Amino acid sequence: MLNFNNTELVMTAGLESQFPKDRLPQIALSGRSNVGKSSLLNKLVGRKSLARVSGSPGKTITINFYRVDKALYIVDLPGYGFAKRAPADKEKWSKLTDSYFTSGQMTAVAQLIDLKVGATADDELMLDFMNANEIPFFIITTKTDKLNKTEREKALAKLRANPLVGDETKIVPFSALSGEGRDDCRSEILRILEK
Repeated sequence: MLNFNNTELVMTAGLESQFPKDRLPQIALSGRSNVGKSSLLNKLVGRKSLARVSGSPGKTITINFYRVDKALYIVDLPGYGFAKRAPADKEKWSKLTDSYFTSGQMTAVAQLIDLKVGATADDELMLDFMNANEIPFFIITTKTDKLNKTEREKALAKLRANPLVGDETKIVPFSALSGEGRDDCRSEILRILEK
């Protein structure tokens, strides 16, 4: 059984040449800036501040590799959809993430979508890209605690009905506040690894 608590940051990569070469399975966390990737990661591994939670979205332009129990990487990709960033930074972000997606190292993607906001145009571009390139993915809806039961059910139904999501796609509602969905996220990662 994988011990998620035994997790360490092993590489903050700003260049493709810095990506780990040890061929461990990799689950990438993808989502727009401020969707809650760092909060999810901290909750998944049972640590309060392993991944730094930024107060200013879109600052990270590195890919962070967290090794879990020496058996798996959780890869924190820079957030997309940022508004306040120089064109040169956006280009650097694009080149780095493109090189990661084409490196052949990724096992699957955990696509984070803010349930209150729903799938943005940027999220849909990402879903379309993964579908077109046959990249395995599942969806984690963040910030579910910000919705009441009726709003939540409506938002989940709308997401499920999106043609880019598909009937077979696993959707895990998650709250960093309550920890809801943490075990489901862990289970889905383990299920992917067993394939």
